[in-house]
Amino acid sequence: MKIAVIGCGAMGSIYAAKLAASGNDVLAVDRGQGSVDAINRNGLRVTGPDSDQVVTLRAATAAPEEVMDLVVLAMKAADVAAGATQALPLLGPDTPVLTIQNGLGSADTVAEIVGADRVAVGIASGFGASRRGPGHVHHNAMRAVRFGAYSTLSPRTVTAIAQVWAAAGFDAAAVDDIAAMQWEKLICNAAYSALCAITGLRVGQVQDDPDLGSVSRAAATEAWQVARACGVALAVDDPVEHARAFGAAVPDAKPSALLDHEARRASEIDVINGAVCRYAARAGVPAPVNTTLTALVSGIERSWHR
Repeated sequence: MKIAVIGCGAMGSIYAAKLAASGNDVLAVDRGQGSVDAINRNGLRVTGPDSDQVVTLRAATAAPEEVMDLVVLAMKAADVAAGATQALPLLGPDTPVLTIQNGLGSADTVAEIVGADRVAVGIASGFGASRRGPGHVHHNAMRAVRFGAYSTLSPRTVTAIAQVWAAAGFDAAAVDDIAAMQWEKLICNAAYSALCAITGLRVGQVQDDPDLGSVSRAAATEAWQVARACGVALAVDDPVEHARAFGAAVPDAKPSALLDHEARRASEIDVINGAVCRYAARAGVPAPVNTTLTALVSGIERSWHR
């Protein structure tokens, strides 16, 4: 399969490398000239707990006029409009576009640009990755990836996408209700993302703190309540236990929002805790905890530029 991965940061590089290693013709599109040159010259090196391999694939700073069988958008939410626009020369009549971002809202943007009927949504859970240098990415854990149709993309196409990823070594599967899974992940992210960014603490430290833990649980409960108010068919009955189990599995993890703050980058808080607030407003229900957390993180980020 011919696959383009647009946005080859840490996670995108993992996707591109594993898909290429399993025999697909992969094009990595990244705006960093240094990374592109390193990949074209030496291949993409992937290290992890049980592997160290170099994978050969193509790389470019801009998408060529070349029709792909699948386009993967792996950039951060703030860059997804630019990524979807860059994907247009890669699209044939039936090329699906798989978008994998944190939080909620990115798929809406992608659908407006490439057409809702070709969009698939991916959810990656339990992944930890970092770029170690040009053409070198490291992963700490690789767990589940789930795929679903954003709108009218056929189940057969979604299943075919999942099969390609499963063949590449991912725990991959197609699901019927991707929106519910997005919210189930969002409940956990709302519990920890903002608080870790604000305090500099890891997931387990926030969970175990007597004061922060109660705020974390309140944020998770509020997100769960908003999802229910929006009519989402959640499989989660107890949001506190759901968030607790997530935190217990990755106590030493730094959420992406904390990693962004450590690098003095703007986080994706608007599509995590901020998304809870937006959907709460649409449903006409209050979300004071997530509203406060979003405001605190946003205020910290604005303070860097004063």
